[in-house]
Amino acid sequence: MAKMQFQRDQVLEQSANLFWRVGYNATSMQQVFKHTGLKPGSVYLAFGNKEALFKESLSHYAEVSKAGITKSLDAAESVELGICEILDGMVSQSAASDYCSCFLVKSQLELSDEPNLQSFVSEQLQQIEQLYAGYLQAKYGEQDAKAKACCIMLHIFGIRVYSYHQGSELAMRQALRTGLAWLPWHGLSH
Repeated sequence: MAKMQFQRDQVLEQSANLFWRVGYNATSMQQVFKHTGLKPGSVYLAFGNKEALFKESLSHYAEVSKAGITKSLDAAESVELGICEILDGMVSQSAASDYCSCFLVKSQLELSDEPNLQSFVSEQLQQIEQLYAGYLQAKYGEQDAKAKACCIMLHIFGIRVYSYHQGSELAMRQALRTGLAWLPWHGLSH
């Protein structure tokens, strides 16, 4: 049996980047081989098929995202201020010239006609929502924390889909302050 001779996380990141930029449906396995530098046998042996590679790449992306959220919220002065900083950072990201939305959000929108894959994407997004709810629960209780986490996710979708249009960065920040008025926006420099 052939031995895998590559860094799995690196291949997952490369594959995620490809699926993210091109989309699941438009990505061919030939593109995967070229983008990762792996031979077909290595990819199929390690991941099985395109769908399995996509799922593992998306899951890897979600795990990195959750780790980043956790790190930000743990380092923040308060959970609420940490959420403000995360959302403000997303608005700033949307202004970058190479901005490409969010892999999870783009996949959720693209895969509406593929229930199995869309369900998998939804599970990843629900885990992120549950992460926010878990942090908020200590202060707000379970039900209110869940509602607030859902509201945060709605705003994240809005930022990621609306993205940056000339002059909209300030408008997006103002909309966040209006839509999430319970957060301490006064603690940010913007």
